[in-house]
Amino acid sequence: MFTKGGKNGWLLLILALAGIVIGGFLATYLGALPYMGWLAYGRNFGLEQPIVLDLGIIKLQFALLIRFTVAGIIGMIIAIIIYRKI
Repeated sequence: MFTKGGKNGWLLLILALAGIVIGGFLATYLGALPYMGWLAYGRNFGLEQPIVLDLGIIKLQFALLIRFTVAGIIGMIIAIIIYRKI
C-alpha cells in the first residue's frame, strides 16, 4: 500500500512529519535570536476555540490547530530530498 516505484509512502509521510516537527522546534528556539527571527514567521490554521459536544454523560471537545512556519516548511523540503536520496 502507498508504494510508487518500490519506495514506501509511509516512509515519506514519517520523514515529512519529522521534518515539520524538527523545523517547528528550530523555529521556536532559533526564532528568538534577532537575526533568525524569520524562521519563526508563520501562520495558524484551524479552530482557535474547541467545539464542545455535551451529551449529558459525556462531554467531547474537538480542536485542531496547525501552525506553518518557514522553518517547518524548510524541514519538510529537506525530508523530501532525503526520501528521494534513499
